[in-house]
Amino acid sequence: MKIHKEGRRIVFITAFICLLAGFVAYMALPGGGSWFYVIIFLLLILFGGVVHFFRHPKRLTPHNPRLFLSPADGTVVVADKTREEEFFDKPMQQISVFMSPLNVHLNRYPLDARVIYKAYHPGSFLVAWHPKSSLHNERMTVVFETRSGLQFMVRQIAGVVARRIVCYSKEGEEVTQGGELGFIKFGSRVDVFLPEEAAVNVKPGDKVKGGVSVLAELDLSED
Repeated sequence: MKIHKEGRRIVFITAFICLLAGFVAYMALPGGGSWFYVIIFLLLILFGGVVHFFRHPKRLTPHNPRLFLSPADGTVVVADKTREEEFFDKPMQQISVFMSPLNVHLNRYPLDARVIYKAYHPGSFLVAWHPKSSLHNERMTVVFETRSGLQFMVRQIAGVVARRIVCYSKEGEEVTQGGELGFIKFGSRVDVFLPEEAAVNVKPGDKVKGGVSVLAELDLSED
């Protein structure tokens, strides 16, 4: 299993701590016994959980400018029209994906585009599925523009457990559909905002995969 670069240091530290704890348990409980095996079992679960969280699965992205792909793995918690006020200040389609600690936490670019805006906002740490987390939690906002002139926003949002948002985007940079946008550590949420005319393909409760699942279809007939 491939480990994402954001997790290699943490995986190494976790492995060292587990080995040290296992050695201490071995020395403190000569002859083993049921408690020793319980400790080893719990340490293996801890290490396995950390490795599982930072896994980096290979994805085959369906490269298509008409398909707006999910930027994250998880569960759709919002798919509705709203007013985006930070950058666009107009009604838009909002789709929000909640990532539990069991999901892959690598975020991906939904389309080929150019980064035209990036802003970090400090904030609180409400549970990521809370409706107000999009505006009140610590978050990173990135706005993109495609060659056809379509503009959209991706917002990475921290949650109760997630306290570390990593974003690789830089203003003026050209990005590729399915490429690595960033990483959010230990449970979080990603919001996307699309033009009102986008045909949304998902509803709350749907499971999606980053770089694979189609969130919406775009009409480029006039471009």
